[in-house]
Amino acid sequence: MMMVLICAFLVPCPLRNQQNVWYRNVGYEPEVSSPMELFDVNKDGVPDILMLFTSPSSNTSLVVLEQPLSISALSGINGSVLWNRKSQEYLRSIQCGQLVLKPHQNDTCLLTGASKLLTLISASTGLPVWTMDPSHIIHETMAAPAVVLPDLDEDNTNDLLVLTVGENQPDLGFLLVSGLTGKPLGGIVKYNRMGEGKVIDPQAYYTGQGAIYILFGFGNIQAVALRDIYAQAKNRDSFPTILQKSEPDWEKRRSVNLSKLISVYSADVEFLQTIPVFGSNCSDLLVTTKEGLSLLRGQDLEQRWSRTLKNIYSIPQPGYFNTDGNLDFFLQIQSSNDVKKIVVIDGSTSAFLWEWEVPWHEGEVKAMSLLTADGKSVFLFWGEGGTAENSSALNTKSEAHLNRHLYLLYPTYPAVVLDLFNVTASIVATDGGILELEKDVVLAILTAERELDNDKLPRKLTVRKLGMKWALSNSQALSLGHVNMKPKVEDVKRILARLKFSAVPQRLL
Repeated sequence: MMMVLICAFLVPCPLRNQQNVWYRNVGYEPEVSSPMELFDVNKDGVPDILMLFTSPSSNTSLVVLEQPLSISALSGINGSVLWNRKSQEYLRSIQCGQLVLKPHQNDTCLLTGASKLLTLISASTGLPVWTMDPSHIIHETMAAPAVVLPDLDEDNTNDLLVLTVGENQPDLGFLLVSGLTGKPLGGIVKYNRMGEGKVIDPQAYYTGQGAIYILFGFGNIQAVALRDIYAQAKNRDSFPTILQKSEPDWEKRRSVNLSKLISVYSADVEFLQTIPVFGSNCSDLLVTTKEGLSLLRGQDLEQRWSRTLKNIYSIPQPGYFNTDGNLDFFLQIQSSNDVKKIVVIDGSTSAFLWEWEVPWHEGEVKAMSLLTADGKSVFLFWGEGGTAENSSALNTKSEAHLNRHLYLLYPTYPAVVLDLFNVTASIVATDGGILELEKDVVLAILTAERELDNDKLPRKLTVRKLGMKWALSNSQALSLGHVNMKPKVEDVKRILARLKFSAVPQRLL
C-alpha cells in the first residue's frame, strides 16, 4: 500500500484545461518586424506567448498603421489574454528570465526597442520595473537587442550592454546599463564604425581563460574586450573580479593601440553563432556568409573548416544528427525561386549528412531544433504543397494557392519526414517551449494574412499553438523514396509519436 502511494506522487498529473490546439486573432502586423517570446509568466508550468502587434481599430476607415502598439501575454494553455500593455515603440527583442532581481524569483522580461526604449517589465503583470532614461542616448539609436552581462557593479544582478549607432554620424557606441536600476554604468564608449552591411547583433563571448569579449559587426565580425569598454566607460583602470582576466591568443590579433577593435572575420557576414564544443570549456564560432560557412576555433580564432554553400537564407540550426557528441548544422538554402534545399552538415568535418528539396515561395522562415531524451535532436522546418491530407483545426481562410507545411526530421529515420500540420496563412515566426513534467513541447506559430485583398493594409496576425505529442500522433509520414526501408513508413510514425523531449531543449545559440 505504501509503495502505491509513493508511485502516485511520482506520476505527474495532467494539466487541467490544457488544449492541444488553439488559435487566436490578435491584431495587425507592425510595420517593423517584431519578436515573439515564450515564457511561463503565470507559473502554471506551460510556456506562455509574448508578442507585439498593432491594436485593431473599430473604425475600419482608419489606416491601421497609425493604431497604437500593444504587447500582450497569451496563456499557453488556452490562448486567453493574461495581460496587455501599450508599447512606446517597435521592439527589437523580448528577453524573458535573464535578469533575476530577487533570489528564486525569475519574473522579468527585458524589452529592447527599435529606437531608444530599454525597459524591464514584470513578466506576470507587464508593468514596468524600470525604464532607462532615453536622454542617455539622445543622439544615438539602439542598433540591436541588449546583451546580458555578468554582474559588473556587484549588486547581485546581471548587467547589460547596449550597442548604439549615431543618428547623424557613422560611429558606434557601447553603453553599460545596470540590470537592477536601468541606470548607465558610466558614459557611452565610442568607436569608429568599421565595415558596411548587415548588423551582427552583439553577444558576450567567454574564452577558455575566463576573459569576456563582445562580438559584433556590420557585415563583418569584430571583438572588443569587455574590460576595455568598462575602463573607458568608468574612466579608470581598476576592474571588478569578473573582468580581471585576458586572452593572449585574442589580444595578439590587434594592434598596440588598445582602443582599436580586434578583427575576427572580414566581410559578407550574415550570421554569427557560438557553438559549444564537446569536452571543452571554450565554444567555437560559426560564421555564415553569403558564400558559405566557416567554423572558427574559439581558443585562437583559427579556422577549423570552411564549406562553400551559396544562398543560405536563414540562420543555421545546431542540433545532434550523428553520434559523435558534436553539434551538427541544419541549413536552408534557396536553390531557385520556388524551391529550397534542406541540408544537414557534420559539425566536425562539414561533410553532408542529409539533404532534401521542398517547394518554397516565401521569404526567410527560421527552422528549429529540439533535444530529445535520447540525446538526439528533432529538426522542424517549413515547406509548401497543395491541399494536405492531414487537415488540422489550425487552418483558416486561404489567401494563397499553397499550404505551408511544418515538417519534422528525426536522425534515426532519415528516410522519413513527418508532416505535422499545415496552414494557409504566411508564416511569421515559430518557437517551441518545453513542458517539464510531460516531456512534451508547446509549439507557437505566428501567421499573417491580408483581408479584402488590400495590399495597402497590414496583414492580420494569428497566434496558433499545438502540443508536439498531439502533432506527432496526428501527423502524416512521408517516405523520401526508399521503397524497401525498414521499419516501414507507417511504423516510423508510431515510433516517433512516443518521443520524449528534454527539459533543456536545444536552443539557438
